[in-house]
Amino acid sequence: MSSGVAARCDAKKLVRSPSGLRMVPEHRAFGSPFGLEEPQWVPDKECPRCMQCDAKFDFITRKHHCRRCGKCFCDRCCSQKVPLRRMCFVDPVRQCAECALVSHREAEFYDKQLKVLLSGATFLVTFGDSEKPETMVCRLSNNQRCLILDGDSHHEIEIAHVCTVQILTEGFTPGAGSTRATGMSLQYTVPGAEAAAQLKLMAGEDANGSKRQAAAWLAAMHKVPRAGSGRLSSWD
Repeated sequence: MSSGVAARCDAKKLVRSPSGLRMVPEHRAFGSPFGLEEPQWVPDKECPRCMQCDAKFDFITRKHHCRRCGKCFCDRCCSQKVPLRRMCFVDPVRQCAECALVSHREAEFYDKQLKVLLSGATFLVTFGDSEKPETMVCRLSNNQRCLILDGDSHHEIEIAHVCTVQILTEGFTPGAGSTRATGMSLQYTVPGAEAAAQLKLMAGEDANGSKRQAAAWLAAMHKVPRAGSGRLSSWD
C-alpha cells in the first residue's frame, strides 16, 4: 500500500452529533468493521415514561437518551457515562445500565485484546485442502479491516468477508473445564468465487515463547466484537 493511500485510510475528522464529539474516519469505506452507527433517538413525544422503571417524566424527573440504544430513561436508569469506542466518541457518554455493561466489556477489548491482535503471532497456516502448512505471522491491520498473513506468501482477508470462525482447543477434562486455545479455523468469501474459502491456523511447538503469544492472540480473537452488531461475540 502506498504512503498516499495509507494516509487516506488513516485520515480522521472530528464531528459533532447530538450525542457528543466523535473522531470518525474521513472516508466511511475505511472505517473499522467493528464500528456501530449512532442509533436514532426515540422521539420525546413517544416516551412519556422511563423505558426501564416506568417513572413519569416531568419538571423534576427529566428524560435522558442512551447514546448506545437511543431509548429514553430517567436519570436513575441512565446515569453512567462510559467510553463507547465502537461509535468513536471522544469522551465517555451517557448510557443505560444494560448498554453500559456491554460497553465496559468492549472497553476491555479495546484496551487489552486489540493490542494483542495488532501485534500478531506466528502460526502454521493451512489454506483450503493443502496438506503442507506455511509458517506465517498473522495480525490484524491497523484499521482493523483485514487479517494480514505474512510468510513466504502474503494474504489479506477482509474481516467483513469472514463467514465463520471456530477456535480450536485442547485439554478439556469432563467436569474440570480446563481448555487451551491451540488454533483457529475460519471460512471467508472471495469476490467472484462461488464457494467460501477456508484456512486453519495452528500454534507451533517451540520453546521461544511464540506458542504462548499465539495462544494469547487466539484468546483475543475470541473476544472480537461482532462486526455490525451491538454486542461482543465469540464468532461461532
